[in-house]
Amino acid sequence: MPARRILSLWFPRLAAERALRKMHTLPAGPLAVVADRGGAQVIASLTVPAEAAGLHPGQPLRDAMAICPDLLTRPADPGGEAAFLAGLARWADRFSPWVATEGDAALVLDITGCAHLFGGEEGMIAVAQADCAALGLSLHAGLADTRGAAWALARFAGRTARHHRSGTTAAPCIAPPGQTRAALAPLPLAALRLDADTVAAMARLGVRRIEDLLGMPRAPLARRFGQGVVLRLDQALGAVPEPVSPTRPAPRFAVRLSLPDPIGLEDDILAGIDRLLPVLCDRLRAAGQGARRLRLQAFRCDHGVEQVEIGLARAADSPARIRPLLALKLAGIDAGPGLDRLRLEAYVTEPLPPRQQPGHAAPPHGAADGDTALDDLIGRIGARVGLEAVTRLAPADSHIPEKAYRVLSAAWSAPVTDWPARGRTRPLILFAPELVNAPDRPGPPARFRWRRRDFVTASATGPERIAPEWWLDDPAWRSGPRDYWRVETTNGARLWLYYAHGGDMSSGWFCQGQFG
Repeated sequence: MPARRILSLWFPRLAAERALRKMHTLPAGPLAVVADRGGAQVIASLTVPAEAAGLHPGQPLRDAMAICPDLLTRPADPGGEAAFLAGLARWADRFSPWVATEGDAALVLDITGCAHLFGGEEGMIAVAQADCAALGLSLHAGLADTRGAAWALARFAGRTARHHRSGTTAAPCIAPPGQTRAALAPLPLAALRLDADTVAAMARLGVRRIEDLLGMPRAPLARRFGQGVVLRLDQALGAVPEPVSPTRPAPRFAVRLSLPDPIGLEDDILAGIDRLLPVLCDRLRAAGQGARRLRLQAFRCDHGVEQVEIGLARAADSPARIRPLLALKLAGIDAGPGLDRLRLEAYVTEPLPPRQQPGHAAPPHGAADGDTALDDLIGRIGARVGLEAVTRLAPADSHIPEKAYRVLSAAWSAPVTDWPARGRTRPLILFAPELVNAPDRPGPPARFRWRRRDFVTASATGPERIAPEWWLDDPAWRSGPRDYWRVETTNGARLWLYYAHGGDMSSGWFCQGQFG
């Protein structure tokens, strides 16, 4: 069996060159991608002209603008950059079926037994460099027997860069089979994928290159700098395996319908949805998945795209549960000159357990699915106001009245059927404490004023003393322990009053709830 050969493809300017590719009409001057780090804007990626102007990644934006006033900036787009790297991973499938992303701007390939298809290892890397040059991407390549060594050669080995129209391609660094140790020896310690603090600590002791580590005893090295240094060194030398696990593409559940003639009426769009939904649900059912969020895209004849999205309170693979929610959203589609294509995608799914088929003694058809009525109602309301706006309450373990419950999203939580018995009567309506004008003394007031109204106490039950959580500094409880009273007034109002004994704040009476 041939020795493993690992190829590392590093795109050092991926974010900046991706942004440059999107700027079709803007001049290709110095450009930087800016990211927020620690509350400050710093340079995340640069184009070749920007680096030539003296800028470098990690530099604060204000310093970069002082050095290069004509610098053009674009905000970082982590999601878009990850999708772009995933696209490059699909491109790299032409070299090997074993391709994985590595970090934010690199790919790693196991090309064992594949290089001869491109005329050898140099020929394979030359093809990759030519493809990236045509895309305007800078590429540094490293090839060795191990993943760690290939990573190190791609980033730290000496090279001569060849400039292209919109990027640079570095000369490949190839370690011949069996020559990994010799190829790594002159490289700096950072090539072992060590953190900056460890590299700085070792540099203070005069250990600056990998060759300085090769002859050291492992046990003292691990005691002084940690097991991670030994692990990274063994991975780079091949003593510890580090296989390449290919990235498996996430399953996509989408269907589309091309129309012979443009349509624009809601009934026609619904007819198209009726053709798409059964196919989509069959695919979901075959994969054991249920849709939680769906996106309907309507492509117009003038190349515009109209889009609506829906969410479900419970995963579903039934057209009968999805179709009414889509119908509620069709009014938001502007057909314009007409629609010639529809696309329906379930972009958020979750496993859906199989349902047992009812027997002869089961309830009539449709009754078995009656437990989805509440979820369907939540979905209908969510289609109008948003699923995030539909909430439910759940019990919480706290003796503080306002902390005795939690507010959960109704679409992502199960209903609570039985609340724990607390042994204490609580008001039907609970609100934030409101000041009550009453004599400042512990006993229940005979008369008091609340919400610009005067009340006379008919009866009072209590007190129930509740102390604050001493391990927390809650601003609402800085008035000290509270004595709660159930007060019934002469005009029929039943209120939940408490007397705060005082702490960091002064004492007094407050109203926090109202009984039914």
